[in-house]
Amino acid sequence: MAVPSVAVQRRPSILSRLAESRNTLGLGFMLPAAALLLVFLTYPLGLGVWLGFTDTRIGRPGIYIGIENYEYLWSDSVFWLSVFNTLLYTVSASILKFVLGLWLALILNEKLPFKSFFRAVVLLPWVVPTVLSAIAFWWIYDSQFSILSWALQQMGLIDHRINFLGDPTNARASVIAANVWRGIPFVAITLLAGLQTIPQSLYEAATLDGASRWQLFRHVTLPLLTPIIAITMTFSVLFTFTDFQLIYVLTRGGPVNATHLMATLSFQRGISGGQLGEGAAIAVAMIPFLLAAILFSYFGLQRRKWQQGGGD
Repeated sequence: MAVPSVAVQRRPSILSRLAESRNTLGLGFMLPAAALLLVFLTYPLGLGVWLGFTDTRIGRPGIYIGIENYEYLWSDSVFWLSVFNTLLYTVSASILKFVLGLWLALILNEKLPFKSFFRAVVLLPWVVPTVLSAIAFWWIYDSQFSILSWALQQMGLIDHRINFLGDPTNARASVIAANVWRGIPFVAITLLAGLQTIPQSLYEAATLDGASRWQLFRHVTLPLLTPIIAITMTFSVLFTFTDFQLIYVLTRGGPVNATHLMATLSFQRGISGGQLGEGAAIAVAMIPFLLAAILFSYFGLQRRKWQQGGGD
């Protein structure tokens, strides 16, 4: 009597199991991005940290000097002025961009004629290259041919031309205004996208309960928009804190270092001045401020009650 044959099932090999794994597939898709980050982000960051501990100059390698660059910066009045300018620039511009961007997003979210056209127009300051925007503002602020001073004179509001970029206070206000003009579209369009995700049924239910427009904003719009606000303002703060092109084209840090940011001072000391070690130390000193902004947003997003529209 013949013994029936039993089919022996082979266990899949390790390679075949890895090929079918979703985790492996996801890792494979992430590898190119990880390689780009390693080459263009991790390596320059590590090199900058190392240069901050050396006395490297352009044209000659340096030696390890420990924290001497940071000790020098600790007693450098220009460096601390750049820290103050950077914080003032970042806080003022970010607050103005948030207030004006949210106001603009609320308007664009209404039922307006030619709404798509206005949304496209709002994006123009963000689409135009930063250098071109800076050159345009440079002409607007020109001490002799300023169209802004001319218009104010024609309206009788001033009797002499304003020195926008030659006076320290005016220069600070002028570069903040230029940054706000350029950054409002990013905030407005991002918040507008968040407003589009809020169900209209919530507004209808609140209106039936007798809620006013302010109560609708306070108890419906703002809580549900808070996670988007956190993400948007984190990016806005990072972009503003590390701004370089706008300041460099408009003032190059002047007058008398009144508009020098940490980024522009790092470039001036490291590239223009040839002190690569000192310039790298200034750039590394920016990292704690950037980490603080990121961590603030990260821990804020962990408050799940925000995403549910409730309070803490």
